[in-house]
Amino acid sequence: MVIKYPFVSEKAGMMLENENKLQFLVERSATKEQIKTAVEKEFDQEVTSVRTMMTMKGEKKAIVSFANENSAEEILSRLGVM
Repeated sequence: MVIKYPFVSEKAGMMLENENKLQFLVERSATKEQIKTAVEKEFDQEVTSVRTMMTMKGEKKAIVSFANENSAEEILSRLGVM
């Protein structure tokens, strides 16, 4: 599985509210295209962009933007995070 779990922090919450973006911890070997496909398949929402970065702990984090402006909140509520 490419996506491990959503990354929830204060900064991630601000990105959710202001920019309609979610953060996920993903497999280190996952590409942006694999992450995009996995998110679209799992949550049935169109992804517009994926940015990735390595955390200080050596984990890979993906910042995912959605086409629909309410997609991020809907996904988090479905996961029971919000």
